[in-house]
Amino acid sequence: MKFLITGGAGFIGSNYCHYVVDKYPEDKFVCLDALTYAGNYNNIKSLENKENFKFVHGDITDRDFIDKLFREEQFDVVINFAAESHVDNSIKNPGIFLTTNIIGTQVLMDASLKYNVKRYHQVSTDEVYGDLPLDRPDLLFTEDTPIHTSSPYSSSKAGADLLVGAYYRTFGLPVTISRCSNNYGPYQFPEKLIPVIFSKAMKDEHVPVYGTGENIRDWIHVHDHNVGVDLIVRNGKVGEVYNLGGHSERNNLTVVKTILKQLGKSEDLIEFVEDRKGHDLRYAIDSTKAEKELGWNRTYNFEDGIKETIDWYLNNQDWVEDILNGNYKNAYKD
Repeated sequence: MKFLITGGAGFIGSNYCHYVVDKYPEDKFVCLDALTYAGNYNNIKSLENKENFKFVHGDITDRDFIDKLFREEQFDVVINFAAESHVDNSIKNPGIFLTTNIIGTQVLMDASLKYNVKRYHQVSTDEVYGDLPLDRPDLLFTEDTPIHTSSPYSSSKAGADLLVGAYYRTFGLPVTISRCSNNYGPYQFPEKLIPVIFSKAMKDEHVPVYGTGENIRDWIHVHDHNVGVDLIVRNGKVGEVYNLGGHSERNNLTVVKTILKQLGKSEDLIEFVEDRKGHDLRYAIDSTKAEKELGWNRTYNFEDGIKETIDWYLNNQDWVEDILNGNYKNAYKD
């Protein structure tokens, strides 16, 4: 089969490419990325010598470009990782989130319909469900939890999910959707919590923590997330949504202290800052459906996963520095 992996030079998408290119040598994978600020060609550069992998530079919102790519490649499967995803940025500039996350999704699905793609998979987020109270650990997001968004980012992802469902019902496009909890692991752009903690702590700079740090997230290692996506794409039921959670709830302050301890840094580096607007209190996912229907499970617990992740950053500080100083933008030449 031939796969289109959009957003394949980003954090989760690049990890997916590394996973499947080696696992399925008989399949072909085309990695598409616009290489905007969070896309990094260095993430997938080592795959370019693989016979079953090809990188293409382009934008999912460019309808003519996408049509030409689909006509030439004749994809069997499309997996859409491409998205603007940083909540703070969505608060500052909502427009680009609507364009990429909703219009881009529509462009991909129109091409998928036109060229008879056998499966279109939308990678979404637990943030479409809103949040849960801190004092109700018994409550979890299920696939039937109503959508109740808090930020322009989560609203754009929810809008895309609804559009995917509409294309299934109205046009019969064979779709699936996955909604995951907070990812961590290698190649994460240094704007998200864990790489921010690492990069600042390594320079003995203050580590910012929103509010009091009590907000809780369910953390999943990017490898476990991508194993789940792969199972859904290959074995999931058309028209269904699947939740993928880490069963590793931690409040933000605990995550920060865990990383500082591993780096041998003082907790005095912690600096509490003004809380984010509309900051969700707690995310927690029930993954029972994926576990029972697809046999999916996690291989990482948080303690082992975060240690391995920090070790990766320690061993790849040039990768981090290339992003912080902007050199990564020159990694790919058309």
